[in-house]
Amino acid sequence: MKKVILLFLLYFSSSLWGQSRDVTEYVDSMIGNSDSRWMQFPGPAMPFGMVKLSPDNQGNVWRGGYEYKINQIIGFSHIHSWTMGGLLTMPVTGPLKIKPGEENEPDSGYRSRINHKNEKASLSYYSVLLDDYNIKAELTSTTRTGFQRYTFPKSDSSRILFDLENGSEYPYEVRWASISKVSDYEIEGFSTQSSYDEPTNLLNDYTVYFVARVDKPMKSFGTWVNGYVDTTSSICWGRHDIGAFMNFNTEEGEIIQLKTAISYVSIEQARKNLEVESGGFGWNFDAVRKYAVNEWRKILSTIEIEGGTEEDKRKFYTNLYRSYCSRTIFSDVDGQYVDMYERTQQLKDPASPIYGCDAFWNTFWNLNQLWALATPDIMNKWVESLLEYYRVGGWLPNGPPGVEYCDIMGAQHEIPLMVSAYQKGIRNYDVDKAYEAVKKTLTTQGTALSSGGIVGNRHLDVYLKYGFVPYGEKSHHNVFGTTYEGPTSNTLEYAFDDWNAAQFAKALGYEEDYDYFTRRAYNYKNVFDSETKYVRPKYSDGTWMPDFEPINKDEHSTSWSWLGSGFVEGNSWQYTWMVPHDMNELVKMIGREEFNRRLNEGFEISSEYSFSPPGDRFSAAYVNHGNQPCMQAAFLFNYSGKPWLTQYWAREMMNKYYGSTPIHGWPGDEDQGQGGAWFVMAAMGLFEVNGGGCVEPFYEISSPLFEKVTIHLDEKYYKGGKFVIEAKNVSNENRYIQSAKLNGKKLSKPWFYHSELVNGGELELIMGKKPNYKWGSRPQDAPPSMSSNTQ
Repeated sequence: MKKVILLFLLYFSSSLWGQSRDVTEYVDSMIGNSDSRWMQFPGPAMPFGMVKLSPDNQGNVWRGGYEYKINQIIGFSHIHSWTMGGLLTMPVTGPLKIKPGEENEPDSGYRSRINHKNEKASLSYYSVLLDDYNIKAELTSTTRTGFQRYTFPKSDSSRILFDLENGSEYPYEVRWASISKVSDYEIEGFSTQSSYDEPTNLLNDYTVYFVARVDKPMKSFGTWVNGYVDTTSSICWGRHDIGAFMNFNTEEGEIIQLKTAISYVSIEQARKNLEVESGGFGWNFDAVRKYAVNEWRKILSTIEIEGGTEEDKRKFYTNLYRSYCSRTIFSDVDGQYVDMYERTQQLKDPASPIYGCDAFWNTFWNLNQLWALATPDIMNKWVESLLEYYRVGGWLPNGPPGVEYCDIMGAQHEIPLMVSAYQKGIRNYDVDKAYEAVKKTLTTQGTALSSGGIVGNRHLDVYLKYGFVPYGEKSHHNVFGTTYEGPTSNTLEYAFDDWNAAQFAKALGYEEDYDYFTRRAYNYKNVFDSETKYVRPKYSDGTWMPDFEPINKDEHSTSWSWLGSGFVEGNSWQYTWMVPHDMNELVKMIGREEFNRRLNEGFEISSEYSFSPPGDRFSAAYVNHGNQPCMQAAFLFNYSGKPWLTQYWAREMMNKYYGSTPIHGWPGDEDQGQGGAWFVMAAMGLFEVNGGGCVEPFYEISSPLFEKVTIHLDEKYYKGGKFVIEAKNVSNENRYIQSAKLNGKKLSKPWFYHSELVNGGELELIMGKKPNYKWGSRPQDAPPSMSSNTQ
């Protein structure tokens, strides 16, 4: 009897703990920090933080930054945004070293060995013991400031280094910089930088301004410029390798704290960022950390999950965290920012910042869906930010590094973000201006700007002339080079943007524009080869590229390649599915049986075969979930009469592709939250193949990862209060939907409207071990698409 009571108490107490555990405790920022990109890091950052304070141990290499397998730390840099880096700090002792040194010769520089047993990372906190110096470093941050706490040993040669030119994912050059001592407690400076992806291909120009304060007066101060060390002057100027150091005497266990702030406007603005965001906390490191965690809790708690394993919960909330972590705010606390013409601008509402990132390439399959559902106010701010680019620069950006125009990836997929926001009732911005911007972007030939960068669609002229982008034809615009790098994929992506514009026009009552853009949205058919039933590169005279294979052999090996001629980061097999707006028509064009056979076979191959590194799944020449063109693939069976295969493969991808360790997190490119957002949507059992751009957006249904998901709706935008997804009997084995009810009424199709979700209610799913081949399998059960006359 006593044993029974004890077991009951243990179960009861663990259940209570499981229910009461704070959502922020599930975030593990160490997950996936091997073979990852510069924008993914273990250190602390606020949502879209300007400061992303994190350890680095490799630089100027693809996927530079932090690599878990390298047991060293170079230092802690403040900027981990795409094409941008800078302001590295490092606490040290001993003889002065001003170079980081080499990984294979760690004693050649100031880097330090570490042991992962002495490393901790959680939400808004990172700590590590620097073995070479016996210094414990702890990090936290606000949006625009860093806060570091160093515990030193006894030493008369303790110091803090500030290095302005250090490695990142893309090399950058310090063209001019300065560091000066303000007082015994403070230094300030700036660094004007240029980043490159190739020696002659400039990606970004920007100036980082900074202020740094310590809570103990420095014993002395020094600087270096290109190897020359100066301990007599309080200021230095120079280019390339430039840095400074604060010297201290420390006792055993003595703590020195460092506050830093950056701005892209001026030193005065950096100081303002520091005072506003960090001044109220004094030197209370733990208070800053607590504040940051509380801010994250506001986002993470919008989605409440019950059931599932502890590992699944860690994966869920870590992926939710990543969805809001890697992209960047570039305006200061008062709304000032530097635009693409290097002019200082002032936002009307500083609380609605200017954002920057890599591309919006296919974010309609991940971030757009999640932001609009969980945090519509943030989605609204993204639209406001895009319109600010349009206001000051005359064009929408398709991937703005810093606040610059950059022609990155294909098409103008900021448009699906804007259109889906409007269609979901997120409209606290100038709607007429938004439509004007969309229409201009899709009807005006792309060009190079005097500010630098390329805007618009570079192939719009020939796309409009032929109804597709021809393969191998010379450009009419010399600025774009002589050949088109992804003509076939660009045709598909242009057509999808056209459909979004058509839906926007329809919603606003512009019938002529609706008809015009709808005709253009059918252009995807012009590169579909009815004989092979694949999309295929096509010449301007209408003939197909000869010797065509949907998947080519890799020229460097005997394996199949995920790259194909005529496609941007993909091949014909993958891009044939790239018709999000007209999937029902694509099923007809390929044939339902062949559609299902081909797609399922691709999943089967990709679930066993890996592209790189060995052991990864769904990173292959077929379904390559590690890159954007394939992120919708698992949900296409909802359109082809086999929704149980959507339920099976979506679950397989969550299990096999996504991991929960530093080594295995995201085998491919997580890409600034895109992988994370996909996981969150899939784990809730929801998805939007067309990205939500239709006048009446809807969600397709798959197999949820948890027994119960509660979406707490933002009442400023959605009046329903909450929406509950309950998957009864769900488990890894019981992944198949047997039946469904929406708000108590039978649901026989694998989709429902967004309006039904945001009005509040419940989706009830009965799950089982075997597929229900009847549920959702009739042709009339398929979600709507353009050719079915429901969009």
